[in-house]
Amino acid sequence: MRVLVLGSAAGGGFPQWNCNCRNCDGVRRGTLRATPRTQSSIALSGDGASWLLCNASPDILAQLRAAPFLQPARALRDTAIRAVLLIDAQIDHVTGLFMLRENRQPLDIWCTDPAREDLESGNPVFRLLGHYCGVLAHRIPLGGEVFVIPTIPGLAFAAHALTSNAPPYSPRRDRPARGDNIGLEVTDLANGRQLFYAPGLSEIDANVASAMKRADCVLVDGTCWRDDELIALGISKKRARDMGHRPLDGSEGMLALLGDLPKSTRKVLIHINNTNPILDEDSAEHRRVREAGVEIAYDGMEMML
Repeated sequence: MRVLVLGSAAGGGFPQWNCNCRNCDGVRRGTLRATPRTQSSIALSGDGASWLLCNASPDILAQLRAAPFLQPARALRDTAIRAVLLIDAQIDHVTGLFMLRENRQPLDIWCTDPAREDLESGNPVFRLLGHYCGVLAHRIPLGGEVFVIPTIPGLAFAAHALTSNAPPYSPRRDRPARGDNIGLEVTDLANGRQLFYAPGLSEIDANVASAMKRADCVLVDGTCWRDDELIALGISKKRARDMGHRPLDGSEGMLALLGDLPKSTRKVLIHINNTNPILDEDSAEHRRVREAGVEIAYDGMEMML
């Protein structure tokens, strides 16, 4: 299995266009040792030829240009992306679908029922794409039921519902449904190796904990260092957990959780907010993450499982 990180930042990217926090200002001025990042998305392949796009961020065009093997140029109009899977229906994970509207066939999109409902009503992405390439929507089953995507050979998938909320635009906002957000298990059918992917992860139930322990690699939520990070900066009144993200620090934080996984598990953080001090490569927080044996995803990072 090939895993390509197309984008590793949370919504808004890094630096965020209107933000002058220490991180964003420092990376613009060149006074901070940090790497700019686009908004969260990955691509997966079992054979190196057919690729699954997991989330379509607003930065998708720049991300595709940075990954030339996703454009094999076998015809006048071509792409190696054979399907799209949506972890949720959040703006920073679906807006890029508009940029794929020139596809020669309807976009093959896999999502949960609540996500599809939101993308047909509150944010009618699917209806709008109907005026361009169109959409073939497929239902993602929940509860760990194994499914395959016919256009993505060599890989099998299982989805686990995560505690979350419907997107802010959704008619169901603050009335969350099972499947608003998922963690994804991906298995290479040739060698049995597994990836667990969850860019938005807060509460860990028994099923999710088991999936993480089974995985050879976990690629999980690294949004905020502290639960009150955005509050302390005066950016928001919401805590990280209020937005469906487990902070990294603390006795019950993501770093502590990752520390309980088998030593053989590769541990990688993704969906990192522009305010998170781990982006500063000279910070104590960055050093703590690395000393814990945890990696910080960056755009263009590739992993083989």
